[in-house]
Amino acid sequence: MNIRLVINKLGIISVLIGGSMLFSLLWAFPALGQRQHLPKTIPGQFEVHGFLALIISIGICFFVGAWFVYLGRGATGQLFLKEAMAVVGLSWVLATLLGAFPYLISGTVRGPSVRFVGTQEALFLQEPGWLGLRQWRKEDALTGLQRDAVKAILAAGVDGLTADELKKALGSDVAESALQELAKSSDSWRRALILESPGDTTNPLRIREVTMTLVDALFESQSGFSTTGATVISDLEKPDAVPHCILMWRSTTHFLGGLGIIVLFVAILGQGSAGKALMRAEIPGPSKEGSQTRMQQAAQVFAAIYCGLTAILAVVLKLEGLSWFDAFCHAFGTMATGGFSTYNASVGHFNSPLIEYTIIVFMILAGTNFVLLYAVCLYQPGKLFANVEWRMYMALIAVVTLLVLLFGMVHETFGSLQEGLRYGLFQVVSIITTTGYCTNDFDLWSSFGRAILVILMFWGGCAGSTGGGMKVIRHILFLKIVRLEVEQAFHPTVVRTLRLGGEPVDDPNLRKNILVYFSLILVIFIFSWMAVVTIEPDTTWADESEHKLLDSASAVAATLNNIGPGLGTVGPTRNYGHFSGLTKLLFTWLMMLGRLEIYVILVLFWPRFWRAL
Repeated sequence: MNIRLVINKLGIISVLIGGSMLFSLLWAFPALGQRQHLPKTIPGQFEVHGFLALIISIGICFFVGAWFVYLGRGATGQLFLKEAMAVVGLSWVLATLLGAFPYLISGTVRGPSVRFVGTQEALFLQEPGWLGLRQWRKEDALTGLQRDAVKAILAAGVDGLTADELKKALGSDVAESALQELAKSSDSWRRALILESPGDTTNPLRIREVTMTLVDALFESQSGFSTTGATVISDLEKPDAVPHCILMWRSTTHFLGGLGIIVLFVAILGQGSAGKALMRAEIPGPSKEGSQTRMQQAAQVFAAIYCGLTAILAVVLKLEGLSWFDAFCHAFGTMATGGFSTYNASVGHFNSPLIEYTIIVFMILAGTNFVLLYAVCLYQPGKLFANVEWRMYMALIAVVTLLVLLFGMVHETFGSLQEGLRYGLFQVVSIITTTGYCTNDFDLWSSFGRAILVILMFWGGCAGSTGGGMKVIRHILFLKIVRLEVEQAFHPTVVRTLRLGGEPVDDPNLRKNILVYFSLILVIFIFSWMAVVTIEPDTTWADESEHKLLDSASAVAATLNNIGPGLGTVGPTRNYGHFSGLTKLLFTWLMMLGRLEIYVILVLFWPRFWRAL
């Protein structure tokens, strides 16, 4: 293996990542970095910390890139299969590391923390805006005095609330009783708290902001590049905590990962058999169609379609009332099937059926095989409608939406038929395309509605799309293979050919590959699920530890399939910030596995692969 050539390509990728950060710099200026849908936005404020963080990060990327290019100087020849797989896997790891620097250097705030200081001990609760609020809403979690105190603290914001201010807000007697109640809270409440030794009692109540750790930054970076859309940030709507330029970088990682960093770079990096290997790693599936004979030409065509649709969507969203900042961020998240929004309520913040239906259309396009989209561009729509996978993809959307609508009306999840169609269709398309945008809290849906969305997480979009998941074509083939195997079990002499769309599949290894892939997904899912259940303490779920198994399973499914939101503690109104560092690293690895189709990442842990270098 030509290791110098691999290092040289990694250097080029580092420089390109640094160059892509330049676009995010523009949004530190108040003229661009504004959200007209966010009243909290302070006009005329230049984001110094975000700007400097990006400048330093760009310098780091260029330095790393120059160092790798220097180490790989004089490299000649072509990238073959092993070199291509090494470039794919290592560049994704490298992108995750480099993409984390803007979050770390800018001091991006993950979320608020509340500290209660009583007479005996200090009680410390992280993330009250997400995990804590869910518990505080429970009638048996706190007494009335405790709830009043907590509400007053939250209303004060991150500046905190002194004892005198609390007394002024609640009245002297009530405040004193509330402090005592918080200090001697019940066992169920204590399990949600991290006990500390007694601290400063001069300010019994205060809120502080928790900035991202290295693990948090790696998680957020990988979530962006893998187009997962899971986040550890609890409040996206505070520019002083999360600058606009950092939010733009966050969405730009979606754009880069949407069609796959490597695929977008095949036109630059791909040579000889490497182009084919790189393309196969990012656009899996047994489809024999190709938009061009050469992989480099195909990559250029796909990149042009991808960028064109992204630009069109950004303009349409702008015309529909969004600021340029919101339009670009949501266009990046939609066409990349990523799901990073600029608001805590995701797309639901706009409360606009027009915007939602627009995003639905483009999510469907993003989940469609780009080869078929290219055929449509060539005025050959017949290829789109004749494609078995696309027909199944659209049928799934229609049938599942209808079922969600029917069960939702029966269980009174939706107020009206129109509301059910609007919210049901959006969430079904968002989940099957692995986008992860939300307009409605589907965690409050009926058991059937939630269960069918979890199942959709394992389907994904079409092969050759920007979507994650297992892909519709694999499920079609898996069902056909199972049917043939069952038939052969009671008719051993019968030999039938595996067919797709009426045509025989001539790949002799396809059956084995499909079965191995499904088996690997199942094994990885089970072991990861058990790891989360083992690593995470019950206190992560506060007094709702009975949901631990289901929530952990949905979190693993959501990260492995690049969805983002799951159920329960990782539902559409919450985030991943409250998990332990080790669990976040596991989720980061799962996101990378899901985006790179397992094999490219697994070989990095295979000793024989490196001995072959």
